[in-house]
Amino acid sequence: MLSIGLPLLIVVAVVLAVAALKTFGINQEYQRAVLFRLGRLGQTKGPGWYWLIPFVDRVVRIDTRTITYQLETQETITRDGVAVRVNAVLWFRAESPVQVVTSVENWHAATIQAAETALRDAIGQSDLDDMLKNRLAINRRLQDLLREASLKWGVEVDSVEIKDVDIPEQMQRAIAREAEAIREKRARIIKAEGEQVAAQKLSEAADKLGGSSGALELRRLQTLAEIGTEHNSTIVAMLPVELIHAARKIAGLPPGEE
Repeated sequence: MLSIGLPLLIVVAVVLAVAALKTFGINQEYQRAVLFRLGRLGQTKGPGWYWLIPFVDRVVRIDTRTITYQLETQETITRDGVAVRVNAVLWFRAESPVQVVTSVENWHAATIQAAETALRDAIGQSDLDDMLKNRLAINRRLQDLLREASLKWGVEVDSVEIKDVDIPEQMQRAIAREAEAIREKRARIIKAEGEQVAAQKLSEAADKLGGSSGALELRRLQTLAEIGTEHNSTIVAMLPVELIHAARKIAGLPPGEE
């Protein structure tokens, strides 16, 4: 009997040890345990340790941290008929552990598939210019489309952003030519505006100088001085009659005598 009782005691000890291990569980701070008691949904256990009824309770642990996933490249067509290849990055997390466990079989795969579908839909509803110039609006539209599908699963989409947009080579050349033409147009407009302002200022200066003979003569002399400074040359300038008469008057000479 001793030989039969020893194995039985070992088996009982092992069963008790296993039962003891199943009487409690431990969650990390970022984990939640969804409890099922005899198949029925129970309370959600938070971080730390908790009691379980062996062979009666079963728990499913859910990680509540944000998950980063790079979506596969999607080949689709924009609203204006341009074929593009787009990929994006998705950030999502389990907002409701109970819904994550009870409403969808694999919430990771379901969220990723929904994101890829929403990405194709968002690109199909947008023009190529919107994708290249207003990517933030595309990201918001994509996030709204994805949130509609993910909220019923208890999944919160923190953000989704388009990473790369590949377009055909001939379209790239067309966009480059368009950008060059726009820059040339802006340069011509700026040059024309500058010439218009300069002409207006010159016209105002001419009006002021024309109203005063002395100012006009001073400007002429200043111009001659600048020319003489910049160029090593001899300048012959004619003095105005008014200046000669004034000089004769100061010298006491009668008008008309040399």
